[in-house]
Amino acid sequence: MENRTEVTQFLLIGLTDDPGLQVPLFIIFLLIYTITLVGNIGMILLIVLDSRLHSPMYIFLGNLSLVDFCYSSAVTPTVMSGLLIGNNVMSYNDCAAQMFCFTTFASVENYLLASMAYDRYAAVCKPLHYTTTMTMGVCIWLVIGCYVLGFLNASIYTGDAFSLSFCKSNVVHHFFCDIPAVMVLSCSDRHINEMILVYVVSFNIFFAIIVICVSYILIFITILRMHTASGHRKAVSTCASHFTAVSIFYGTVIFMYLQPSSSHSMDKDKIVSVFYTMVIPMLNPMVYSLRNKEVKSALLKLQNTFMFWGEKYL
Repeated sequence: MENRTEVTQFLLIGLTDDPGLQVPLFIIFLLIYTITLVGNIGMILLIVLDSRLHSPMYIFLGNLSLVDFCYSSAVTPTVMSGLLIGNNVMSYNDCAAQMFCFTTFASVENYLLASMAYDRYAAVCKPLHYTTTMTMGVCIWLVIGCYVLGFLNASIYTGDAFSLSFCKSNVVHHFFCDIPAVMVLSCSDRHINEMILVYVVSFNIFFAIIVICVSYILIFITILRMHTASGHRKAVSTCASHFTAVSIFYGTVIFMYLQPSSSHSMDKDKIVSVFYTMVIPMLNPMVYSLRNKEVKSALLKLQNTFMFWGEKYL
């Protein structure tokens, strides 16, 4: 315990130490974070305010937006603060808290994407039984399960990382307290901890990917059996947004966490981390809103309502 508390704070290297790049990067990240906030909070409000969107598909989508907003907020403000005022020092407890929050919501997103795949399977493959298969009760329990599993996984990840002794360097070669970047600083044998991390992450990711792949294989088979072009288009439109989000999310997560620490390049990790901590949460609302007629219709209705009330009181 004494060894573990010798390091009381961590120094984050950040993305760059070039003063000429810090302000432009701050402006870029501020723009990305603003779009993330507007897109995700807007999606949540749209789903809450429009009764036509009170269905399982949009309950999942609303929670996906909430999760994207939360795990982006766990990282992006810290990065922007470091770029603007150069405050890259984080206490031991703050580092653990950031890791816990980020991994909680990233794990929740993992299971939400799997739940959404099952929802799309039920909608495309068993449309006549959809209302009895995917009831609001089933949807709510699936969402609750995603959050419970996310909390448990984050507890394992954070406990695994901070059970190590940190008694040497406290310099984190990253812009936030990510698991691989923190674990590499340990002065104790971390082989077992790394194996635990790989096994738990592998189980979570591949369990979700199996659910998603099986769902999409069955969806693909169903689409091939359809005899009308309109049926093909409707089925593809139903799944295209989700499939796009799944491909982006799992591609980056697999690259980051399913490789041994000896294979990690901190510079590459930073670039990939920017993508999945900041860019993906910004892209998801766009991916779903631009390809979803019901969301666009609800957005247009809300816009017309605001315009009507604005003209009335002006």
